[in-house]
Amino acid sequence: MAEEKQEQKPQQKPAPKPEAKEPAKNDNFRYIVRVANTDLDGNKRIFFALRKIKGVCYSIANAACRVADVDINAKTGELNDAQVSKLTEVITNPSKFGIPSWIFNRRSDPENGGDMHLLSGDLQFARENDIKTLKKIKCYRGVRHMHGLPTRGQRTKSNFRRTKSRGKGGLGVQKKKVGKK
Repeated sequence: MAEEKQEQKPQQKPAPKPEAKEPAKNDNFRYIVRVANTDLDGNKRIFFALRKIKGVCYSIANAACRVADVDINAKTGELNDAQVSKLTEVITNPSKFGIPSWIFNRRSDPENGGDMHLLSGDLQFARENDIKTLKKIKCYRGVRHMHGLPTRGQRTKSNFRRTKSRGKGGLGVQKKKVGKK
């Protein structure tokens, strides 16, 4: 009887492992695509790859894909040159294509008063200049920046202890240094 039960059971084959998805094997696939002076991974979807550009958030990436008529689920490496150049143009100058100004990262610029969207090095340069201006005019935020303290109203009794000691060594009890006799 035991033999009959064993014979009646069909042997189950192990389920085949799902194969790793490889990029499309077409001749036009590129592993690195240059958009707005930044190299993007060709294996990623364009929506996520665009977010690797400093200054491009998900809303700008989504708007740029919609304006440039690019599917947000398409792989970056499968885009043709016309689509890449259109995306670059939309990301570098979004106001020209009717993208609303509330998405931009620099509204009411103090120098020229206009709304603009900055990318990579320009964004970092503008931020550093803004902080230098605050320090120069010695406003409250500028003074806080000068002393390395938080500028947005946080309490400093228990946090930000590292910046208070500047050269004294930090927190807690310190051992006295033994001097040479």
